[in-house]
Amino acid sequence: MLKDVSRRQFLGTAGAGVAGTAIGAFGFDGAGEALAASIRPFKLEGTTETRNTCPYCSVGCGVILYSKGADKAAGKKGQLVHLEGDPDHPTNKGTLCPKGSALLDFVKAETRTKEPMVRKPGSNKWEPISWDAALDRIARLMKDDRDANFIAKNKDGATVNRWISTGFLAASATTNETAWATYKVVRSAGMLVFDNQARV
Repeated sequence: MLKDVSRRQFLGTAGAGVAGTAIGAFGFDGAGEALAASIRPFKLEGTTETRNTCPYCSVGCGVILYSKGADKAAGKKGQLVHLEGDPDHPTNKGTLCPKGSALLDFVKAETRTKEPMVRKPGSNKWEPISWDAALDRIARLMKDDRDANFIAKNKDGATVNRWISTGFLAASATTNETAWATYKVVRSAGMLVFDNQARV
């Protein structure tokens, strides 16, 4: 029987079979609905998109954070579910290094410090304190150190206004305006030891 089928008839029958299969895949016989139901929903559907800066090195790459469950009106923070490089950021143009790509693990790490901690003199453990208490403590210790070690005049009697017992390490992933204000505050306090994260 097969030897009575011409090549033209064979190709026509095969073409009809392919067309019928394609029509079924497009959903005209219900098969398409089953296929569509088997595909998982878009991963970032219903997420809140937030742009930020990678906290690692001094490059300052842009990242896009995707979170679910955020409610600003109720003051509820969302759960971070995904992140990626920001394609509109001028520094990294959407790319991330291995550390930046692993930020999701960094944010969700159980060992990450989430509040100010202090280890009191003689103690062998860190204890959490409030942000207000931490800032007050830092300001008090800096003021006490500056009062004790400030050099107003050098040996020759020239005014120098130096404070060399405390240093300041600034972040480089910041705006020009913040960097300018930081520089002015540190230098006006008399600090000579002033460096930037970019050199670390």
